[in-house]
Amino acid sequence: MTKGKARLFRTLSADSVLVLPNAWDAASATVIAAAGATAIATTSGGVSWSLGRGDGQGLSRDEMAEATRRIVDSVDLPVTVDVEGGYGPTPAEVAETVRAVVEAGAVGVNLEDSTAVGGPLFEVAEQNARLRAARDAAAAADLPELFINARTDVFLFGIGAADGRLGEVLARATAYAEAGADGIFVPGLLDLDVLNALCAESPLPVNAMAVAGGPNVAELAAAGVRRISLGTGLAQAAYTAARSAAAELLGTGGLTALEGSLDFSELNGLFRH
Repeated sequence: MTKGKARLFRTLSADSVLVLPNAWDAASATVIAAAGATAIATTSGGVSWSLGRGDGQGLSRDEMAEATRRIVDSVDLPVTVDVEGGYGPTPAEVAETVRAVVEAGAVGVNLEDSTAVGGPLFEVAEQNARLRAARDAAAAADLPELFINARTDVFLFGIGAADGRLGEVLARATAYAEAGADGIFVPGLLDLDVLNALCAESPLPVNAMAVAGGPNVAELAAAGVRRISLGTGLAQAAYTAARSAAAELLGTGGLTALEGSLDFSELNGLFRH
């Protein structure tokens, strides 16, 4: 079953622009699947918030893997997991993380090159070793088809001089491809001209993170982006809706924020009993 989903995920990643609204728990994954998603991606921030922690590897590896298992078990779609920095800086720790999510049923991972929130980044040679460890661990776990999306935070955290960032990302994409990565994820980059240049030259298909007020799916796709995700965007929207409804109820006693909600029976019927 997992191998079939892994092959499907690779097909989806190659044949069209893959749009991934990110889930943070079993319920959100179920709702996203019902909306027509072809695959599910997790958001580390959303998963952490749902368990009462902040983002930035606030969870343990085991907690993240168990959350992954619940999401995988809730849907019939391929699931790719945000494993942040691998839950440890060493290749051995990254390998342990990959084994854990493969065992949980995931068919893909995002692995970032930041040593901490805000940077600095791992040196290219260090990140290459971590990516190779992820690839080797997947093969050893009998899932060589695991899709490894190498995230680089050059643009997200403004690493280096602005005029050198595109070159740095391209150099990292080339190195990461040689280390076994299948895609390059560049959150924080939404300049369509720069994305055009990156997509034209990158040896790996490019993943961008869409945000409110930024380019839409059609614009990102036209720039050459092959995979589009939302990060914590959907989780933020859901928690904003909950806060707005609670504030209205506690303030004016009104219930207008609940209008347009999914019907109880419709929502409840999405879950396996």
